[in-house]
Amino acid sequence: MDHSHHMGMNHTNHSSTMPPTHHHPTTSASHSHGGGDSHMMMPMTFYFGFKNVELLFSGLVINTAGEMAGAFVAVFLLAMFYEGLKIARESLLRKSQVSIRYNSMPVPGPNGTILMETHKTVGQQMLSFPHLLQTVLHIIQVVISYFLMLIFMTYNGYLCIAVAAGAGTGYFLFSWKKAVVVDITEHCH
Repeated sequence: MDHSHHMGMNHTNHSSTMPPTHHHPTTSASHSHGGGDSHMMMPMTFYFGFKNVELLFSGLVINTAGEMAGAFVAVFLLAMFYEGLKIARESLLRKSQVSIRYNSMPVPGPNGTILMETHKTVGQQMLSFPHLLQTVLHIIQVVISYFLMLIFMTYNGYLCIAVAAGAGTGYFLFSWKKAVVVDITEHCH
């Protein structure tokens, strides 16, 4: 693909509140991204601004500092919710596990002896309410994760900070109860 038409391109000043954009000098239908006559293009560098910032949907455009503050809070809470949802799904999975089975297997012990180590295997039934609930929560988790990724990909510094700060706060608030398994036989630290 020939990009020589970019050589004389006038780049937007990054200190303004407008997102820097890359324009392609074509009006063909094959290059249209469903925006109609809209000339808003996705920025390709990080910027801090609050004018003409599209947030997930074409009709959701941030144009004032107050709207950016509201979007920051909403994105922060969405990222926190995402972290809480991950921990809640793990907790629900532990509570709904059934069909416990114990397996014994020989492992080498000290001085060439053989020890029997017992492992607990748990499972879940496919056609059960807990599995259906896990499936629905998984779909919600995936959709939220893609929303957060797309919000980060606006390259707006404020929104990127909201995603990172919300995820960090959510992890801090929700994951402290999470059980950590420590393998005392592991010698490579």
